[in-house]
Amino acid sequence: MSDFSVYAIRFAERDAMRGEHFHGYDARVGEPHPTAYYVWLATSAEHTVLIDTGIAPARADTIAGLRYHGSPASALAALDVTPADIDHVVLTHLHYDHTGTAHEFGDARYVLQQAELEYWTGPWAKRIARERWLVDETDLAHLTSAHQQGRVLRADGDTTVVPGLSVHLVGGHTAGMQVVRVQTARGNVVLASDASHFYENLEDDRPFPILTSMTGMYGAFDRIKELGDDAVPGHDPLVLERYPLLTPDIAQIA
Repeated sequence: MSDFSVYAIRFAERDAMRGEHFHGYDARVGEPHPTAYYVWLATSAEHTVLIDTGIAPARADTIAGLRYHGSPASALAALDVTPADIDHVVLTHLHYDHTGTAHEFGDARYVLQQAELEYWTGPWAKRIARERWLVDETDLAHLTSAHQQGRVLRADGDTTVVPGLSVHLVGGHTAGMQVVRVQTARGNVVLASDASHFYENLEDDRPFPILTSMTGMYGAFDRIKELGDDAVPGHDPLVLERYPLLTPDIAQIA
């Protein structure tokens, strides 16, 4: 088994305020606090795994202030990776900004937590208006169909997807939120996705305001720290400052 290389690919950005990103009031709520949108690519000699699939172009057009750099598939092309090369697509959770182009990877096997799929296809999510807008019905229908075709690995807690890459149920942000641990040459890297949107969420023990369980968010922080020493948040622009950038032609996105 060979180690994985992991790439963070920023496909969009948006200006925002601190008050949008941290639960509870403080005196800095009106300060600028930009957000970035990522997918992650994990490659080894044996496997090519995409973690999350970003926002669909049509949905991106409806989001005020979003600077959309293109679909994740176009960014993957800059890394000489085609949709057909992807053998697994891990969906950390089913919010629209993480599932928007899943349908473009028709040869891959999808990986998500059983609790996540059951929640969004069950009776409760339809009644919770503050959450329902976060899920795209077209994406959900596609994944439901893929499940019926046997193309979905429904994880039930901690599960090894392929040797060196595993998923771990943490909850908090959503009912079936999962993080991804990847074995690399520098050790275990944990792709936290929206279990910790920003480094500051995790480092200051302060949850993001969109959540399904407050205690789950704190538990997710603890689990991320247990799983590895190198945690990568889901929406922090600092990711592209803390890790080496790729070649100049794509350095601003990966």
